Amino acid sequence: MNWEQIIGHHELKNLLKDSISSNRISHAQLFVGKDGYGTMALAMAFAKEILRKENEHSSSKVDHLNHLDLHFSFPVFKASKNGLSAQFFDEFREMMLKNPYSNNEDWNAILESENKQLSIYVEEIDEINKKFALKSFEGGSKILIVWQADKMNTEAANKFLKFLEEPPKNTYIILTASTTDFMLPTILSRTQIVEIPSIKEEDLGHILQKKGSVSSERTQEIVFQAQGNWNTAQKMLHSENGNNEFEEHFIKWVREAFQVKKKPEFLKNIVLWGRNIASWNKEKQLSFLEYCSEMFRLALLQNYGNDRLVYKKIETDGFKWDSFSRFIHGANIEAILEEISSADYHLERNGNTKIIWTDLGIKLSRYIHKKP
Repeated sequence: MNWEQIIGHHELKNLLKDSISSNRISHAQLFVGKDGYGTMALAMAFAKEILRKENEHSSSKVDHLNHLDLHFSFPVFKASKNGLSAQFFDEFREMMLKNPYSNNEDWNAILESENKQLSIYVEEIDEINKKFALKSFEGGSKILIVWQADKMNTEAANKFLKFLEEPPKNTYIILTASTTDFMLPTILSRTQIVEIPSIKEEDLGHILQKKGSVSSERTQEIVFQAQGNWNTAQKMLHSENGNNEFEEHFIKWVREAFQVKKKPEFLKNIVLWGRNIASWNKEKQLSFLEYCSEMFRLALLQNYGNDRLVYKKIETDGFKWDSFSRFIHGANIEAILEEISSADYHLERNGNTKIIWTDLGIKLSRYIHKKP
């Protein structure tokens, strides 16, 4: 992964390069940000720069992720009671070479593991200790990149802490995580935390235009909806139907919500709506929450006459966008967004998805009828 292939983050890339050129590299760093922001892309470019500085001929090996002194660890499910990531390395390598902005949803799909718990297990840490007890193959540094380090289970995290405290000589550890909420404070205190922000809108727009065959209107829609996430932007770019599935479920909820005020029996339809969404994997559910939040914001802008800022409207299946927008106003938008944020919080913490979505569907049905 070359620095030039990373979208945006110009100041951060310069900061990381400067730390290498001036020999001020922390032995353990934690890149925190969504996968789609480029945490893994930055980690791989950083590792390549360290190894390239020691040996110019190592670049091509790193580019193909087959450098013997560059090791990867990532969450997996236990296959045949084996919790080692090495058994899935070929699949992981192929995914990262194709798209280093891949996220947990993509990894789940590749492993066909939607109903399995992906984690980094204690035997993985034992394997790391064995690997790094050996000398470097090329006589220089050894680097460990842990993708989604926040998915270490408790036993693994406690053992990894010991490795972090006393790493072998000439060892660099790069962790990536979307959040630090589920990581041991002792691990956080022993790493240099590098916050990876969302990609700037102008950088996303620029790369989309370079792809060609994208209208300015479509580019604007993708940029706004991707929220600085290149993985999301790519999926929107390659999807002919955009967010049709999300749109369909949003329309269904709105129609049931308007019916339930006069006919309480429609409440069961909202319950069924919630159960259907609860069957999706977590990443998809979180993405749908982001979609709902954005559509409510756009409806508010529409209602308040800021039509030029409304880059996307729902007008399929006979949906009356203008009529819907009149129900979103200052008296209910804050409560609506707070409920969506609360649902996001509980989904991230593995709450009961059926309860979360049923509760959200019913509460939003109440708020949408609130008068301005």
